[in-house]
Amino acid sequence: MTLAYLCVVFGFFLPVLLAGYAKLSSGFRPRDNRNPREFLATVQGKAMRARWAEQNTYEALPGFFAAVVIAHQLQAPQHQVDALALGFIALRLIYAWCYVSDRASLRSLVWTGALACTVALVLIGF
Repeated sequence: MTLAYLCVVFGFFLPVLLAGYAKLSSGFRPRDNRNPREFLATVQGKAMRARWAEQNTYEALPGFFAAVVIAHQLQAPQHQVDALALGFIALRLIYAWCYVSDRASLRSLVWTGALACTVALVLIGF
């Protein structure tokens, strides 16, 4: 398994970590698990922002996953594929921090960097 594929596996857990933060930082209790979406719809502040970051992460991951597979299928240089995949994951972690801590301008720049990693993953194979 390549490092890039490990990044894909880690990517599955990014939204889960953000949802966990949103729940735990807002007093989520086991009984709230009957209706977690209803509970999350009521959170405010950092928990709400973590929820929004989770939703955006779900939107970003399919393109990243596809780009990693495409880069492998096109037999792009593995060290470049791995570096871009690691870059994407690192930038998405920074993105989540920016979102939760309400750093909107920096968040947009980091989002752009992560998108650039995804696009580059596809283009390096050509």
